[in-house]
Amino acid sequence: MDRLHISDWRAWCASGTQRLADPQHSIPSPVGSSLPGMLRRRLDATGRATCDILHGLTPAEGCPLIHASRHGDVVHTLSMLEALAQQAPLSPTRFSMSVHNAVLGVYSIAHNHRLPLQALGACGHEFDALLTEAGGYLDAGYESVVVVFSEGELPATYQGHTPHPGHACAVGLRLSRRPDAGPRLTATRTATPGEPTPQDIIAWLTGDAPWLDGLQRFTQVAE
Repeated sequence: MDRLHISDWRAWCASGTQRLADPQHSIPSPVGSSLPGMLRRRLDATGRATCDILHGLTPAEGCPLIHASRHGDVVHTLSMLEALAQQAPLSPTRFSMSVHNAVLGVYSIAHNHRLPLQALGACGHEFDALLTEAGGYLDAGYESVVVVFSEGELPATYQGHTPHPGHACAVGLRLSRRPDAGPRLTATRTATPGEPTPQDIIAWLTGDAPWLDGLQRFTQVAE
């Protein structure tokens, strides 16, 4: 793995599920303060928190932004599927806000972001995919990249059928190649590959977990 350094990070968990010991890594409550009201109303709490994390991490000069989610806005997606099953009309607005890049679209409008935006899902390997894509942008000459991984509320219909952290949560990192930016990420082979959720990444960033198992085992090394 090419050198990646974590220069900063932010995290959010749905109300009452977790409080970070260091407030500098939290976002203001209620979520959505980085968005004007008209755009804020278009997003659920997870989407609003994602935008606040992006706003808190994006440097003044801007940088590429990458947002990953395994399930996306599954609440709206399920409601549209149920409407189709009942042959009911679909809301164009609801459809437009259910696509995977909707949150980045809202953020780019709110903050006039004109640099690369990328949304992805990777069947449980979102963190590995985020690091790979971020490395590509850094190799292209960008000084930093902001990545965010979020999971929204999971409807009861899906519970028990797909991996999920159990509550809505989001975590974002600003990554750089600069050695003085912050802890260096190391990646080694693991005998227990995993599918980390945003909650797992938060536990790793706060030091509650010594490593993070994705397709590789990730650790942080101070330099």
